[in-house]
Amino acid sequence: MSEQNLVSFGTEAVSDNATKTTVEVRDFELVIDEPESLGGTDDGPNPLEYVLASLSGCLNVVGHLVADEMDIDVRSMSFSAEGDVDPRKFQGTSDEPRAGYEEIRVTVDVDTDADEETLDGWIATVEERCPVTDNLRYETPLDISVSTA
Repeated sequence: MSEQNLVSFGTEAVSDNATKTTVEVRDFELVIDEPESLGGTDDGPNPLEYVLASLSGCLNVVGHLVADEMDIDVRSMSFSAEGDVDPRKFQGTSDEPRAGYEEIRVTVDVDTDADEETLDGWIATVEERCPVTDNLRYETPLDISVSTA
C-alpha cells in the first residue's frame, strides 16, 4: 500500500491521577480509570475493557460492511467479549506470563436468515478484514518515546 492510501488516527491524553486518564479523540472525550477494587475511582472503563469495546465496535462495522457485500440480511447484531489477564507482570511481581490478555473470546449473536455455511464464510471474512482483530492477532510495530516537560 502506498503512503497516500494511509488514513491516520490519533489521540491526546492527560493523566488526571495514578489510575485515571482523560483522552481526547476528535470531538470526543473518553475517561479511562480502574475500578475501585484495583485502586481506581471507577470513573470509566479500564484500558483492557476499552480493548474489548474497540474490538466489538470494529467487528460491528466490518460485520455490516461484509454482510452488505455478501447480500446477507442482518436484522441485528450483538457482541459479548471477554478476556483473561494474569496481573502478576503488570503488578511487577513476576516476569511471566505476558502482561496482556492470555485469550480473548468473542461471541457474535446475529439475527439473520443466512445459513450456517454462509455465516461461517461471513465471520471468516470479518475476522480477516477487521483492523482491531488484525492489531490484536498480529504484532504491530510500536514506538514509544519519552520527553520531559
